[in-house]
Amino acid sequence: MSPLFRRAAPPRDRLVTLIRKPGCHLCDGAQVVVEKVCAELGVPWEGKDITEDRELYDRYWEQIPVVLVDGRQHTFWRVDEDRLRKALGD
Repeated sequence: MSPLFRRAAPPRDRLVTLIRKPGCHLCDGAQVVVEKVCAELGVPWEGKDITEDRELYDRYWEQIPVVLVDGRQHTFWRVDEDRLRKALGD
């Protein structure tokens, strides 16, 4: 079949997760970047507090803030706006 008549693949559902803790200045900065990029691209995001989830605390306490894209670790400590935008564009 000609490519002109093929249906485009449906867009993948995306989700960005910001793992953070209260009183963390790096987490506050990361949230600003996540909110901005996700709003521009129409991608939902969620925040998770490591002080309320023992599994997240055990896994990420030395790396926060941590950003997951579709459940996979994308970055930690500092969030690069262009890199996140590129990851969400894939």
